Amino acid sequence: MAAVRHRTRWATGGAALTLALAAVLTGCGGDSPADTARKAESAVGSIASQASEAVESATAEAGRRLDDIRGGIDVKGDVKVGPPTVGSDDRARVEITVDNTDDAARSFAVQVDFTDAEGRLIDTVIVTVDHVQPGDSATATARSTHDLSGEVRAEVARAVRY
Repeated sequence: MAAVRHRTRWATGGAALTLALAAVLTGCGGDSPADTARKAESAVGSIASQASEAVESATAEAGRRLDDIRGGIDVKGDVKVGPPTVGSDDRARVEITVDNTDDAARSFAVQVDFTDAEGRLIDTVIVTVDHVQPGDSATATARSTHDLSGEVRAEVARAVRY
């Protein structure tokens, strides 16, 4: 079975957030794809508690960082997302399933967007799933970075296989 790392950290903040993320990830160009994904997760976690007015800016930065994964292939179609639930801790959770359609073991970095009933983006998280064997599937849980209430929806915004 694949080793699954539960990493769900991305949210919000203004220009300082984008600059902080950029500063944390500055050295990613020479790193392995796995190191780049881990650095993206780490940076996401370090800014997860910032103000919510910059979720969209943070989402754009997440997309740029997923683009930085060397040898990464866009595999959004190989990822499925289940229905979100909100737990007693008021955090939304959603199970994602990745299918490795490659002929070698691969890892995945998946960006999950949480939206409200009107479709407004309210949180973004990145989840990694490591070492999925060829032809196998693996699951992970994306968890919102802050309390969410009301109707919460989830969708896969991006998925990169490396």
